[in-house]
Amino acid sequence: MEDKKKVIFSGIQPSGNLTIGNYYGAIKNWVKLQDEYDCFYCVVDMHAITVRQEPKDLRRRTLEVLSLYVAAGVDPDKNTLFIQSHVPAHAEIAWLLNCYTYIGELSRMTQFKDKSARYGDASVSAGLFDYPALMAGDILLYNTDLVPVGIDQKQHIELTRDLAERFNNIYSPTLTIPEIYLGETGAKVMDLQEPTKKMSKSSDNPNSYILMMDPAEVIRKKISRSVTDSIGVVKYSDEQPGIKNLMTLLNCATGMSFEAMEKKYEGQGYAQFKIDVAEALIADLEPIQKRARELVEDKEQLEAIYRKGADKASAVANKTVRKMMKKIGFIPR
Repeated sequence: MEDKKKVIFSGIQPSGNLTIGNYYGAIKNWVKLQDEYDCFYCVVDMHAITVRQEPKDLRRRTLEVLSLYVAAGVDPDKNTLFIQSHVPAHAEIAWLLNCYTYIGELSRMTQFKDKSARYGDASVSAGLFDYPALMAGDILLYNTDLVPVGIDQKQHIELTRDLAERFNNIYSPTLTIPEIYLGETGAKVMDLQEPTKKMSKSSDNPNSYILMMDPAEVIRKKISRSVTDSIGVVKYSDEQPGIKNLMTLLNCATGMSFEAMEKKYEGQGYAQFKIDVAEALIADLEPIQKRARELVEDKEQLEAIYRKGADKASAVANKTVRKMMKKIGFIPR
């Protein structure tokens, strides 16, 4: 009898264009997981509206993110690829879990604390306060065993586990308790201007990140302007965060080891090294960009992918919501 594959769930918000941090930190890794696991990957458009979005931009970016998943090698025949809002069970489970989530737990979430400190309570929506309940629901709907996330999302997974355990203890075992996926995780790509910070598409400085769809000349410019140091030695060291980050990018794009880089660029300074990093990124991204542009133009093919994915996702998600509702005491519909 064939062992049942473990379930993985992950998603990315369409709230901005995807960076190479999203690619090397997440999507490239998803491709490696697709044969070994039963994977559900979605575009989490419902999370994007915790801050105001321009409707036409949200629609465009949602389809762009989906096309980048596929162009990067996430196979729609091997994975369940869908748009979050196309599976109404996400909204349903979010409400159910809201009723088992404590205000104290939500107010301790780092992102809420950061944003309410920045904007003030008066302009922070209830959605921004309680989206961790939706995020927990995203994961729990699919009986997820493993969630591949960065260390900055650890708090969310801990809350998800707490909510699942709380529900199971009140009623009976219903929800699978997920673990953080600690296998081969993606690279942590840092800000090109402030290399002690993670690369983010929400940065105010466009030179601090590289987008997956950036043209070659833009990539060259951004890498040439990236912050390094006055040491002048290519060495993988915490004392040289800018160089360490560029070495990480070269490793992601080519597979070259850090030792090989240190040897190759010994005594050369940074000029040639930066040129080589930029060209490696361009070569790695070009075929993905070409395929993504084709997909965005082919609306029928994209629609076929997300409709099929939503049907598959709904079949699993609806079962979970029905089970929860029955245990809570709702009349079956």
